[in-house]
Amino acid sequence: MPVMEWFQPGHVAIVTGGSRGLGKALARELLGKGLTVIVDGRSPDALERARRELSEIGDLIAVHGDVADAAHVHALLKAAEGAGRLDLLVNNASTLGKVPLPAIDELERETFRTLFDVNVFAPIHLMQHALKLMAGSDLSTIVNVTSDAGVEAYPTWGGYGATKAALEHVSRVLAAELEGSSTRVLVFDPGDMNTEMHRDAIPDADPAELRDPADSARALLRAVEAMKDGFERVRASDIEAAA
Repeated sequence: MPVMEWFQPGHVAIVTGGSRGLGKALARELLGKGLTVIVDGRSPDALERARRELSEIGDLIAVHGDVADAAHVHALLKAAEGAGRLDLLVNNASTLGKVPLPAIDELERETFRTLFDVNVFAPIHLMQHALKLMAGSDLSTIVNVTSDAGVEAYPTWGGYGATKAALEHVSRVLAAELEGSSTRVLVFDPGDMNTEMHRDAIPDADPAELRDPADSARALLRAVEAMKDGFERVRASDIEAAA
C-alpha cells in the first residue's frame, strides 16, 4: 500500500501493552507520524512514565487497566470513539502466566486459564468491538502480535505457545470472515527482543543478541504499509531482509 494511505495525521491507533517494550516503541513511532495513539498498561507507574515521555511527541491517550477486564476494553474503545475513528488496532499486551515457565506436566489449570484470558480471549473481545469503529475507516488493520513459540516446540513454552497458536488461527478465521471489507488482519512476530518480558522468561539471555524493540516496531509499520492481502503473517526479520 502507498505510504500516503497509512499513518496520516488524524488517524487513530490503539496499542495495548503500550507502557513498555514493543508497545511503547510502536506508540512512539506512530506519534511521530502524527497519529492519535491510545495505549494501556497494567502498571500505573509504568503507564504514567510512558504517558509523560510520549506526550511530548504527540497526541497520546493513556488508559490504565488490564485487557482481560471487559470494562477496560470498553474504556479503550470509548477513547477511540472520542477521537472520532479507529484505523489501527495492535493487540500487543500478553502475559507469560508464570515464571519460571513450567513444563507441560507442571502447568496448572489456573495458569493456563490466565494465559488464555489475557493472550486470546482479551484480544478477541477487543477485536469484536473494534470492528464496529473500524468499519468507518477507508482502510484499517488489526495486528495481532505473535511469537515463534506459537509454531515451534520449545520446552516449557507450551502454555504461552498454545495461546499464540490459538491467536494466530483466530486471526486467519477473522480475515476470512472479513474478506471483501476494508479491514485487514496482520499476524506479526517481532522476534526475541530486549524487553522486561523476555528477561522474565530467559534471565540469562545475552542482551547483545536480542532485538531492540524500536527495530521491531519500525518493521511492524513497514509490514502494515506493504500488506497486499487480507491476511498476512510476517516476521520482523523477514521485513528487514527484504528492505
